[in-house]
Amino acid sequence: MTIRSLSISLALSLPAALISSCGGTTSGDGATSQSTPPPVGSTSQAPDETIGPFAITDMGTFDEPWAAAFAPGTYTLFVTEKAGTMKFVDTATGRIGTVSGVPKVDYGGQGGLGDVAFLPSESSATLDRRTIYLTWVEAGDGDTRGAVLGRGELVCEQADACAIRGMNVIWRQEPKVTGRGHFSHRIAFSPDGKYLFLSSGERQKGSPAQDLSVNLGKVLRLNLDGSAAAGNPFADRGSPSDQIWSYGHRNLLGLHFDSAGRLWDLEHGPKGGDELNHVVRGENYGWPIVSDGVNYDGSPIPDHSTRPEFKAAAIGWTPVIAPGDFVFYDGKLWPEWTGDAIITGLATEAIIRVKMDGTSATEAARYKFGHRLREIEECPDGALWLLEDGDGGRLRKLTPSGR
Repeated sequence: MTIRSLSISLALSLPAALISSCGGTTSGDGATSQSTPPPVGSTSQAPDETIGPFAITDMGTFDEPWAAAFAPGTYTLFVTEKAGTMKFVDTATGRIGTVSGVPKVDYGGQGGLGDVAFLPSESSATLDRRTIYLTWVEAGDGDTRGAVLGRGELVCEQADACAIRGMNVIWRQEPKVTGRGHFSHRIAFSPDGKYLFLSSGERQKGSPAQDLSVNLGKVLRLNLDGSAAAGNPFADRGSPSDQIWSYGHRNLLGLHFDSAGRLWDLEHGPKGGDELNHVVRGENYGWPIVSDGVNYDGSPIPDHSTRPEFKAAAIGWTPVIAPGDFVFYDGKLWPEWTGDAIITGLATEAIIRVKMDGTSATEAARYKFGHRLREIEECPDGALWLLEDGDGGRLRKLTPSGR
């Protein structure tokens, strides 16, 4: 039975209270089955908890969840688990399904299965078939490893199971090195849908971030097939320099465009110096030459202010927030937050809300959750979906409290 046909029987057999999506209801007529958002602020059940402006409903648990993405046009959320498994949540029912065909990963430390992304141009109200991108860590020779980007086809022919077919590696970190940290490997598509931007961490080695002959410690601009895009600032230096958009980065765990088409990264500093950066073509962000933090052994690093030739962060944090990811909010449930950066904090165990004004940023609020927060996604209806870090990390739906 296909998802299209099953959507009809589910809509007829489930109680209405169980058919709420990110906050909405599902209606199906076979070929045009789709989720319909509810009136603003509606919820399907009493919240499990209230924290500040959030009414929180728990929607399941995952093993070391790392990233999540809604398939465009749907209310289905796909979640990666670091050890190399992947699941999806039908937010119309709360049902959790499995995804087969996930590539083998080199798991350990900060490495494993990473980001998941879908082409915005392939928006459809039903899952059926669509292109899927994943990042993960693969082993190299000896004790080396590096992040890779793969592209395949997601096929969903059953209600509780999807499969990835033809997943091929289309990009690799160069070179593979020892260690198990700072892979970064976050994906963002340009607003026009023509390019794929990718964060590539410096693998805890520092100096590669300033080396234009490698693609570590960089933000990269690629074609959708993983090749270097034309017009990159160092294209005349050959591969992999022709992939580079910006450099001097450390460990970038968030990468998103704002509503004005500006690219931003969310970056871990050392001991202090976490950053939200406006990412600009050809700019050098200074790592490891400058930072507003210090080394873990306490030895100093020159502050950004001492070297104005390096592009400084729009906002930084010392002590660190240890960011997981972020979104630029554009929903209707919290209209006063439109354009704000909503950030998950690992060390702070909090959501941090940052008010944006062009390329300026100011922290506006923190909401303490008491758990390490790894990932956040905005549902099409404006609800926020939050993933806790670690084993048994909860998936939590956030809607406005007091409504």
